[in-house]
Amino acid sequence: MQYRTLGRTGLRVSALALGAMNFGAIGRTTPEQTAAIVHTALDAGINLIDTADVYAKGESETLVGKAIAGRRDEVVLATKAGMPMSDDPNHRGASRRWLTTALDASLRRLGVDHVDLYQVHRWDPETGDEETLSALTDLQRAGKIGHFGTSTYPAHRIVQAQWTARERGLGRFVTEQPSYSILQRGAETHVLPVTQEYGMGVLVWSPLASGWLSGAIREGRAVATHRSTFMPGRFDTAIPANRARMDAVEKLARLAEDAGLSLIQLALGFATAHPAVTGAIIGPRTAEHLASQLAAAETVLSGDVLDAVDAIVAPGTDLAPGEKHDAPPSLLEAALRRR
Repeated sequence: MQYRTLGRTGLRVSALALGAMNFGAIGRTTPEQTAAIVHTALDAGINLIDTADVYAKGESETLVGKAIAGRRDEVVLATKAGMPMSDDPNHRGASRRWLTTALDASLRRLGVDHVDLYQVHRWDPETGDEETLSALTDLQRAGKIGHFGTSTYPAHRIVQAQWTARERGLGRFVTEQPSYSILQRGAETHVLPVTQEYGMGVLVWSPLASGWLSGAIREGRAVATHRSTFMPGRFDTAIPANRARMDAVEKLARLAEDAGLSLIQLALGFATAHPAVTGAIIGPRTAEHLASQLAAAETVLSGDVLDAVDAIVAPGTDLAPGEKHDAPPSLLEAALRRR
């Protein structure tokens, strides 16, 4: 396993991190399956586990907490808050009231007295940076969180938050968690240059592009039922963006085979090759998924292979422009760009 320093925190973390979104109802994993995946990952050298309160409405955190009991000291434990947890309009966002309440609930579910990294799951346009950063700074000083970061923030909001922290004498966001893969390279044009400028750690999510780069989605192969049910539009090749992705996947699969790699090794090796990236979050649902992804733990792509990837999907290109999670809200909602 490769290890990198997480930004300027001094924490050494594995280049592959274990994502827990699929633990529980979403991935239909039982407590026993979850524990087996967690322990196999830890035994293989993975030392960062990333979850969130919204994953199966807290079930993921509960399962992670039970799985790491007795091994807490081996884990850099990360969770997130900010996504809606109920219909109550105050059970979401990045206000002091909600972050304080949400963290206490997460700690109870995880069965721990602190988390090493607490992340705001999405930028909250209704809450000022000073409100959020002052709350997180107080929680850090209280010993409930070691460090705090962001997830899927637009680049300009990362810059603004860094400025606010400096001007107000508050703790700053030290990590960012963007979506990034061979098929979704937009972060290279805006987010990753900003995180490099501020020395932030970067943990990328969806490095296998929701399964497009797992080898399971290929030309002429039926899409698995759980994929077609959960996100049907994402895999319909009648949609031009998906057609472009399928064409790229076929070329990438041939490139991987020529290089003596699996498609997963190519995808994860690519995601961790960027100098701004600390690690890639994998999200296995089964022990078999984990084994195939652990095979990439030592993968280092040559310059020739990386150049060949660039020839298939150009740097900075998003092959699924409709899935730009970190775009300014006005790009996603027409009413916000109309007078």
